[in-house]
Order: sequence, then C-alpha cells, then structure tokens
Amino acid sequence: MITYPIPFNKTATSRCEFQYMMEAIERGHVSGDGHFTQQCNVFLEQFLSVPKVLLTTSCTHALEMSALLLDIKPGDEVIVPTYTFVSTANAFVLRGAKPVFIDSRKDTLNMDERKLEALVTERTKAIVPVHYGGIGCEMDAIMDIAQRHNIAVVEDNAHGLFGKYRGKNLGTFGCMATQSFHETKNISCGEGGALIVNDETLIDRAEILREKGTNRSRFFRGLVDKYSWVDVGSSYLPSDLLAAFLFAQLERSEQIQHKRQQIWERYYKELSGWAKANGVILPTVPPHCDQAWHMFYMVMPSLKHRQDLIAHLKKHGILSVFHYLPLHLSDVGQQFGGKPGQCPVAEDYSDRLIRLPFYNSLSDEEQEKVIEAICQFDFTKYA
Repeated sequence: MITYPIPFNKTATSRCEFQYMMEAIERGHVSGDGHFTQQCNVFLEQFLSVPKVLLTTSCTHALEMSALLLDIKPGDEVIVPTYTFVSTANAFVLRGAKPVFIDSRKDTLNMDERKLEALVTERTKAIVPVHYGGIGCEMDAIMDIAQRHNIAVVEDNAHGLFGKYRGKNLGTFGCMATQSFHETKNISCGEGGALIVNDETLIDRAEILREKGTNRSRFFRGLVDKYSWVDVGSSYLPSDLLAAFLFAQLERSEQIQHKRQQIWERYYKELSGWAKANGVILPTVPPHCDQAWHMFYMVMPSLKHRQDLIAHLKKHGILSVFHYLPLHLSDVGQQFGGKPGQCPVAEDYSDRLIRLPFYNSLSDEEQEKVIEAICQFDFTKYA
C-alpha cells in the first residue's frame, strides 16, 4: 500500500485509550457489556437525552438490529438515499426488503425530502435518512410524511454525532438511529457503532436481539433467574477493550470537536475565493443546522477536474478521495430496478466530489500544504 506524508485519515490517540484498555484487562472482563461498554452507553444516553443506547460492533450491525426490530420481511420497501454507504440499504435487503432509492438535494447532498412522498407505497415500512457529512436532513418534512403514512424512521447518523437540526440532536428524531465509530469518524475505536433506541417499547427486544436472541441482559440485572433463547438474534456486542478505547475518545469529544471545527473553518475560509473563481462548490450548511464537523468536500466542475486534482495532490504527497457511488447504479442496485438518470443529482455530484484530508491530528502545517497545493492546481488547461 502506498503511504502519503499527508494521508486522507489518521488515527489520533492520547494515553488514556491504552490506560483504559489495560484497566479493562485488569478488571477481568474484556468481552461484551463490560464496565467500559456501560460507560459509553451512559455517556451517549446522557449527551443525547435518549432512553437507551446499545454499543454495537459496527454501525452496519446497528442498522441490521433496526431491521430486525421493525420486523422487516420480504416484500417490504425501505426508502434510502442512493448517495450513501452500502450498509444503509444492505441491512434491510438482508431481511428481504426492496430498497427504494431517493435522489439528493443539491445543497447538502442529503435525501431530497421534496421527492419523498411520491416514493411512498402501501409496502413502505421504513424511511432511512442519512445525515450526510454530519449536516441534518430536513427532519421536519421527513417526520411529517412518515407520521402521516405510519412509517418508521431510522436515522443513519454515521456522520452526525454531535450535530443538530433546529437545536435538536441528530439521532433523536426517528424511533431508532445508528452511530458509527469507524476509524474515519470523529470519535473512533477502529470498528464500532451504537444503536440509539428512542422508542421505549423497543428497548427490551433490542437487548435480546443484541445478546444472540437471549434474555441474558435481564438475567444479569436479576429480573429472571435464568436466561434462554427467546427470539431471533445475533452477537452484536463489541469487546470491552474496544469500548475502553472508545470511552477515552468520548471523554475528549469536546476537545476533538473544537479541533475539527478549526480545521473545517480554515478550509472554508482559505479556499472560498479560489473556489468561487474556478466554479468549485464548497459545502452548504443551512442556518438551522449545527454540523458535526465530520468532513470537508469540494464539488469540482467536472469528473476530469476531480480526477486531475486527486492526481495533482498525490504528486504533492497528499491523499484525497472521492466518496460514494450511487447505489442504484451498482450491480445489486440495478437488480432492484436502478437505472441511469433515476437520481440525476446524486449521479452528477458523485462524479465531481472530492474529500480533503481531515483528521483529529491534522496540523496547521499539514493543512497549509494541502491548501497551497489546491491553489496551485492549473485550471488554465481547461479553458
């Protein structure tokens, strides 16, 4: 694998991650639902003011749990943005559902809520908004449509921890939401996630599904005198070693978010003039949204501009990347009826979007090199 002096992403740690992992070992409980798992759950419950958070092995597994909790079955339809990671759709496809792909807004790249109601049918069982880049979807409109049609909303909040929509935390609108703690996220343990349960009627079953379909959690709380297999489920519990690593990052979340805000704002400030002069689109953050400072992207004038800029930055030792390919154009997406032109905004932006290096330990000097290299990009050859 080629390494770059300035990578796209880099894990940043303090000594606390290793101290807490050692403490987990010394406590003698490194499997799931140990001391640090509970600490992470409580931290998130209190920060988000939600009834239940269950740490999971990944955001993908949290999404799979949500599909189980909604009793998704063959023939059901689930509306998902086409511009998202495959897990958003895959979790429901695994239960036999048909993904119905919705196009993106031109400003935030979130699902276009204005096109949502036309996709609702009597088979629609769930709507899964993804808060792209940690900027909230238009949840007022989405929730209104969902409530009028009695459809569940599951927020894929992989990008959006600490973000808000109209003053309310992302991940607290739907009956459930999912979080990611993958290494590319603001707060990370390498691989990890969480299921946020906002509907209290789902809590008991969520605990059962997460514990291989057993009522083991109730047993350890002394609510039953033995535990057994009571439902379909799987093992979605992360090791307490990962939870220990994660808890150290959650404790520093305010510091991490402040640093990421500085990085994002510097990119925006110093690239705005260059972008305007060259027809490059920078991120839009609506005034009613508090973003999560998850990523910084640019939308270039064309696919060739995007590919040439990636190559240009590589020559300067800087790794930048594109993002999602629309799911409806994938091999599997086409099996569900996806075809070119179905989601024109997502198709267009997918060709032109580039993500810049963005990680917690990105130094001022490194960011300066990225900005200088971008501003040296030769647009004259496209005239």
